[in-house]
Amino acid sequence: MRDFLRSANRIVVKIGTSSLIHPNGKINFSGIDQLAFVLTDLSNQGKEIILVSSGAIGVGMDKLRITERPNQIPAQQAVAAVGQSELMNIYNQRFSIYNQQTAQILLTRDIVEFPESRKNVINTLEQLLTMGVLPIVNENDTVAVDEMDHTTKFGDNDELSAIVTQLLEADLLIMLTDIDGFYSENPQKNKNAVLYSTITAIDQTLMTQAGGKGSRFGTGGMASKLKAAQRILDAKSVMVLASSKPPKIIFDILAGAEVGTLFKEDHHG
Repeated sequence: MRDFLRSANRIVVKIGTSSLIHPNGKINFSGIDQLAFVLTDLSNQGKEIILVSSGAIGVGMDKLRITERPNQIPAQQAVAAVGQSELMNIYNQRFSIYNQQTAQILLTRDIVEFPESRKNVINTLEQLLTMGVLPIVNENDTVAVDEMDHTTKFGDNDELSAIVTQLLEADLLIMLTDIDGFYSENPQKNKNAVLYSTITAIDQTLMTQAGGKGSRFGTGGMASKLKAAQRILDAKSVMVLASSKPPKIIFDILAGAEVGTLFKEDHHG
């Protein structure tokens, strides 16, 4: 058992596009509804919850009836702009059923890297938590660019969720994805792939096992999850990577159940 997780109070939850959008490109309302229920219940228990949500481009594609993710950056950013407001509409509606107030926070990397704006972000998030409001964080896809001399992109929301965990010195990052945890190989290709229960350090072998990109609606593959985990280990925090189907798994994780993959430094030696 991972009993120490029961005492986690400040928790960042990252939800991936594949958990918000069905494989056919339509919105997964049952998943979103259950997520709102679970996070509100945790908030009602007195825990501080921050949601880092992907899905703006996926939701935008659905709203605009586009089946293929656009290749051009301006087109992606336009789709994200349509999707972001729609995504927040859906979250607001679902969370309000449980009387949980939410707030939208859109970040770019430069905000986190400049001390003054970094402090402002932390202060805003802290204030929202104090007010009992649940912050929903996403990358500001509409303005973020990734160029040699001016990188404002996080790369993906896996890294963003780890950065938010660091900024708020959260006790735990729960990263929900479409797979049960971190495997030795791709379990869809090899049924003998082994699920790691605990990982205490990230080495080249694990990075090689992580392979490539994620779904056609999202950007993060296993490699980006390991990079996020590395950041969490460096910050002496803890991360659990687990399947979002169903989101109620969060209750199990916080009860200390051995689900998903736990990333935690080994303090015994």
